[in-house]
Amino acid sequence: MPYDMDSPTSVFARRESEARSYCRAIPQLFTEARGSEMFDADGNRYIDFLAGCSSLNYGHNDADMKAALIDHIAGDGIAHGLDLHTDAKRRFLAAFESHILKPRDMDHRVMFTGPTGANAVEAAMKIARKSTGRTNIIAFTNGFHGVTMGALAATGNGYHRGGAAMDTSGVTRLPYDGYAEGVDSAALLEQMLNDPSGGVDAPAAIMLETVQGEGGLNAASAGWVKRIAKIAQAHGALLIIDDIQAGCGRTGTFFSFEEMGVKPDLVTMAKSLSGFGLPMAMVLVRPKHDVFGPAEHNGTFRGNTHAFVTARVAIEKFWADDGFQKELAGKAERLTEALTAIAATVPNARLKGRGLMQGVDVGSGELAGEICGRAFEMGLIVETSGPRDEVVKILAPLTTPAEIFDEGLAILEQAARDVQGETRMAAE
Repeated sequence: MPYDMDSPTSVFARRESEARSYCRAIPQLFTEARGSEMFDADGNRYIDFLAGCSSLNYGHNDADMKAALIDHIAGDGIAHGLDLHTDAKRRFLAAFESHILKPRDMDHRVMFTGPTGANAVEAAMKIARKSTGRTNIIAFTNGFHGVTMGALAATGNGYHRGGAAMDTSGVTRLPYDGYAEGVDSAALLEQMLNDPSGGVDAPAAIMLETVQGEGGLNAASAGWVKRIAKIAQAHGALLIIDDIQAGCGRTGTFFSFEEMGVKPDLVTMAKSLSGFGLPMAMVLVRPKHDVFGPAEHNGTFRGNTHAFVTARVAIEKFWADDGFQKELAGKAERLTEALTAIAATVPNARLKGRGLMQGVDVGSGELAGEICGRAFEMGLIVETSGPRDEVVKILAPLTTPAEIFDEGLAILEQAARDVQGETRMAAE
């Protein structure tokens, strides 16, 4: 007789750590997923506008990726290869080189790290420090780079930093673009670095996200990013762009910085890199900074062979030409239009982000949570971000069909109206 006789989800509360997060607001027991839709144990359908926090940019169970993975497994393809040469890795690297790096004139080498974004960030910070002989990393307010110790030092969120239960060091934090009204943070950084008494140690690297996913969808301007890149170069620091959440098409191009006129020294990637939700992370490194010796940054799972299979299919299917990118531009316009209508229902709300990484700042975490909760009751999975969880954040799969995309956005608008109506009634 099974031990758990009370409810299908009680074992999670009984045995899973208190560190669990998303399932608290989204408590259903999910059993199936296809494209942009998820289904629970009772057969209820939900539109997924969370997409594994941008780990499923191509949706759930893409048919071509699934077929390639099944074929690989059925044919006794290598399941685990450390960093050995495997056919799956060879084919991925060839596709990435042909369809991603060469068309963008990027000479970067590819370093496979442990399978999480935080591990890629740790590796990038270590590379910068070894390459320059310096220790200081400049990061920015509201940045989120992971919760392992090195990455956590660069993460701005006080709640997550508190999880370390010890000092985090080696990072100087400065204002992100637009953080404080009237403050030119690039000029401030430059002045502090030029001033012998500015109090900022010569940096090994300057690290940033072009759109801060967890920080509230703050989007840096191309001009600001270009100025930061020039400051890094002038002061002998490496430019690290964390493209873990904003990359793989989320902002409209494969890399979030493509149209900004910069060429980062290091790029961290994870989340949708595998295309199928499989763990995979890597760092792109300019050759002159490829300074690690053999296994100097290692890990048992550096290079997920199954992820190589699906990642290669994702690149060949979506990025071999510019057709998919053109589709994303149209969807981004539709998203902006819909979010403008939603923002109009909430006093003083404003749009944030860019591309298909947009949302609405509704002013309070309580209100944003109520809107997301109401949307979930109506069959839409959507979450919040920002320092106070005040931003309703849309991370729909990039492949979401137009009719499902519009259906989800209509649900979100109705949820906002419902919550606003309830708020007004309570006030009266």
